Amino acid sequence: MPPLVRRYIKTAFVFMLLGMLAGAFMSVSQGFLGRPIPPLLVVAHGHALLVGFVLMTIIGVATWMFPRPAREDLRYRPELAEAIYWIMTLGTALRFVAEVAGAYRPGPELRVPITVGGLGQALAAVLFVYNMWARVRAPSTLREP
Repeated sequence: MPPLVRRYIKTAFVFMLLGMLAGAFMSVSQGFLGRPIPPLLVVAHGHALLVGFVLMTIIGVATWMFPRPAREDLRYRPELAEAIYWIMTLGTALRFVAEVAGAYRPGPELRVPITVGGLGQALAAVLFVYNMWARVRAPSTLREP
């Protein structure tokens, strides 16, 4: 397994743990302590699990398992795949931290980091599709009957 793919998977595990801890915290807060759950905490929980865990796992596995680019195909860029990892990771982390902070200290100053994090996630997704598009094809070893 290539180093970038291992990094995606391990980072996804970290986001899974963060999301599950946020969910457990919400369960205890509401179930045992009777406290209301701030909506932004629910959003942070969802982003950690859906983007941080699920999407990053999918991107990592797709980067590893999709057919290698054809030798003459110069559209796939390994350096772009590396940049996508950092944009997605930093965007998701920024968004999670800002949403958790905003859940307990609401204020307009957190709108910027939440928005920047969300735009980073969207940019990384678009760049991923652009970078991987040509790799969505049958492996070169398959022959038509």
